[in-house]
Amino acid sequence: MKLYLKYFSIHLRSAMEYKTSFFFTIFGQAIATILSFLGMYFLFERFGSVDGYTFNEVLLCFSTILMSFALAECFGRGFDRFSVIISNGEFDRIMLRPRNEIIQVLGSKIEFSRVGRLIQAGIIFIYAIITCDIGFTIGKVFTLMLMIIGGTVLFFSLFMIYAAICFFTIEGLEFMNIFTDGGREIAQYPLSIYKKWILKFFTFVVPLAFVNYYPFLYLINRVSKNTWLYMISPICAILFIIPSYILWRIGVRHYKSTGS
Repeated sequence: MKLYLKYFSIHLRSAMEYKTSFFFTIFGQAIATILSFLGMYFLFERFGSVDGYTFNEVLLCFSTILMSFALAECFGRGFDRFSVIISNGEFDRIMLRPRNEIIQVLGSKIEFSRVGRLIQAGIIFIYAIITCDIGFTIGKVFTLMLMIIGGTVLFFSLFMIYAAICFFTIEGLEFMNIFTDGGREIAQYPLSIYKKWILKFFTFVVPLAFVNYYPFLYLINRVSKNTWLYMISPICAILFIIPSYILWRIGVRHYKSTGS
């Protein structure tokens, strides 16, 4: 952690060297979030509800997934640029250093500009909590925290899989954006509004439903049996880090040096 905090400090000082550019980038990220919010607002303004879900209920779903993605993108950006690290031979230097390679890859890029998206999501999150009329209990507060943590770990795991694939392909495969950026977009609404195969896919293949749909049903009181399973379901998304890490280790063992 001392090494990672050192990386954190370096990237923060680097970002602050060009303060105007940095704050404009944060503002641009916030504007992108506002446009997504407005798109949702006008949709509900026209139809009233979607599959029985109200605007304020969906806002809770929208804000938690957006916060999770912003956190994962901020601190997991090193995996997103891993194809560059592989192709220019930088990973050779990483492997020679007596420190964990994951910490070094993560430390190679910390995207502070995503703070704009995180702040915007936080504001929407607070508004949703105030207006969606949920009778909060300790269990529901715990579930909300698990949703954000689970979502962050899930997107982080997907970034790790993207990086692990680079060991075999050198260049990053753009289809992974279907699960990262595409997953963020699709999970802004409860997954039950889509076709059933989409819900099954994001339950049994990429466990996005465990941070977006099942705990959300518990929060808005739409489950009457085995509520504790819905309450702790984000833990399944957290466990997704295990197969992601295994794939990463397979990739590291497969790695061949680029040479001089």
